[in-house]
Amino acid sequence: MAFVSQELKARIAPKVKAVCKKYGVKGTLSVHHHSTLVFNISAGPIDFISSYNACGQGPFGDPDFVPATSSLSINEHWYKEHFDGKALAFLEEVIPLLNDGNHDNSDIQSDYFDVGWYINVKVGKWDKPYLFNKA
Repeated sequence: MAFVSQELKARIAPKVKAVCKKYGVKGTLSVHHHSTLVFNISAGPIDFISSYNACGQGPFGDPDFVPATSSLSINEHWYKEHFDGKALAFLEEVIPLLNDGNHDNSDIQSDYFDVGWYINVKVGKWDKPYLFNKA
C-alpha cells in the first residue's frame, strides 16, 4: 500500500530544494492523502508551458493535443517525450529525487499494484498560474 510520511518528505525536501536553487525555480513539496508526494512548481526562468506545447504537438501534429495555457500536470513516466531543453534537464534531476527510495512491484496484468508512494509533478495550479520569469 502506498504511503508517504512527513519524515519521508523532510528527507527528500533538501535535495529537491538544491535542484530548485540551481535552476532558480520556486516549488513546494506536500503530501496528499498519505499516499502521494506532490511537487508543485510555481515560478522560475524555465518555460515549462512552451516546452510542453512545442513537444506535445509532435512533428505531425496530434489532432487530440490540447495545449497548456497557464498550468499543467506532468506525467512522471513520459516527461522525456513531452519536454526539451532546460525544462527536460530540470525534470531529469528532480523526478528521480522524488522517487528516491521508492519501489514499484506492480503487475498490471493481474491488477496488483504495489508502490512505495505515488508522485505528482505540477506546474502552476488551476487558480494560480505558473509565473515564467524571463532571465
